[in-house]
Formats: sequence, structure tokens, C-alpha cells
Amino acid sequence: MYDFDWEIILRTAPYLIQTGLVFTLKLTVLASLGGIVLGTLLALMRLSNSRALSWLAGGYVNLLRALPLLLIIFWFYFLVPYIVGWLTQAGRPIAIGGFTSALITFTLFEAAYFCEIMRAGIQSVPAGQTGAGYALGLNYWQVMRHVVLPQAFRNMTPLLLTQTIVLFQDTSLVYVLSLTDLLGAANNVAQRDGRMVEMFVFAASIYFLISYVASRLVKRLEGRIAVAR
Repeated sequence: MYDFDWEIILRTAPYLIQTGLVFTLKLTVLASLGGIVLGTLLALMRLSNSRALSWLAGGYVNLLRALPLLLIIFWFYFLVPYIVGWLTQAGRPIAIGGFTSALITFTLFEAAYFCEIMRAGIQSVPAGQTGAGYALGLNYWQVMRHVVLPQAFRNMTPLLLTQTIVLFQDTSLVYVLSLTDLLGAANNVAQRDGRMVEMFVFAASIYFLISYVASRLVKRLEGRIAVAR
């Protein structure tokens, strides 16, 4: 029988939480905020009367959703320094750091999914309210800002938060870049002390606990929004 060592979990928990979990949560929050902003802009482009804008946003969404996230992580990690160097005419790759590269990757990738969520939210707002906004003398952007988007965000909040939970779980993929997220921190300790079972069980428990609690809160929020309607 395997001799499970609880003591090593207690001893390394501060490092795993303060270093690994904080990194994971920071990346999750920043990437989700950036993804929602960019995803909303893409949704507006997809619903635009301009065929060029609609085609451009649609192509972006379909491309990003068709590629594995792990491939995109490697792509940006190795290509972004060359792209930044080319844009700044530095003549050499510019180091931007693993966290920045991961943040750009997750923001761009999640924007494709947030775009579809926001597009559904915008289309869920009755057309009569849009017409009422135009009747009051508002232009397209004012109608979107003051009438449509507030309702779209309210309707889609549970789905946006659910996608954020998925993002929280997907951030574990930055482990392949040797970044010290929760999984990376657990692996560092496991490799150092030879206690892989304990570390990965503890990391899995944290992922499960946060995801489960967040999903229950989303469920309650969804119920309140349904009652408000």
C-alpha cells in the first residue's frame, strides 16, 4: 500500500497557494476580462451590417475555435517575441515573458468563445427596445451602450462566468511553458521531494473545490436572473 504523506502537503501548501494559485487566479481574471472586452467587440462586428467586419470577426472566431489551445500557447510563446521585434524594428526577438505571452494567448483564445456568448446575448434583447432607442434619437453605438449591452450582459452573466471557470481549468496548460501556476508549483515540489501522488492530488482538490463552489454560485445566480425575468 502507498504511504500517503499528509505532512508534505501541510508543509508546502503555503507555497502552492501563495505562488501557484495566485498566479493561476491572476491569469484567469485578467484573461477573462480581456476576453470579454475583445469578445464583445467581435460580437458587435459579427452583427454589423458591414460584410467585411462580419466576415473578419467570423473568420477569427472560427479559426481560434478550430485550433487546439495547447498549439496556440506554443505558437504565441515562440512567435510573439519575433512579431514584437519586427513591429518595433529591433532586428531581434524581444523577450516579453512567459506570463505576458500566456495572458495574450488566453485573452485572444477566450475572446472567440466570449464572442459567441455575447452575440447570443445581444440577439436575445427584443428588437423593439433597439427601435425604441433609435426613436429617442440615439445612434447605433449609444443604443448598444445604453440599451442593448447592459441587458445582454445581464442575460449572459451565467454563461460568461461558466466560461471563466473553464478558463480557470485551462490555465493549467501553461505548465508546459514551465510557468509556476498551481499545477507547475505542484510539479516542482513533486520533482524535488519525489511525492507526485500527494502533490497532484492536492492540486486536483484545489481545482475541484474552486470550480465546484464557483459553479454552484453561478447556478444560484442563474436562478435569480430567471426569477427577475
